[in-house]
Amino acid sequence: MKFLASPGRFYQNDAAGNMVAEVTFTIKDDVVSINHTFVDPSLRGQGVAGKLMVAVADYARKHHYWIKPVCSYSQMFFQKFTEYQDLVKE
Repeated sequence: MKFLASPGRFYQNDAAGNMVAEVTFTIKDDVVSINHTFVDPSLRGQGVAGKLMVAVADYARKHHYWIKPVCSYSQMFFQKFTEYQDLVKE
């Protein structure tokens, strides 16, 4: 799944232009702080939130940033998927 990007956010819109998935973050001192994850109920259970986390992780790797999971979903994701632990800065 390819997401749209704007400063501090990756997101997906539906065909009508309504936002249906989003992760927001801030960047300070080379640390990406993930502060919000949203997936519309129509997309839940399809792994969309995890794909958003992978998009942020790929972005962080590309720019040599650390990740600080702040929202509850990002905390769970980075604890569960240890292949991204090298990016996590608590």
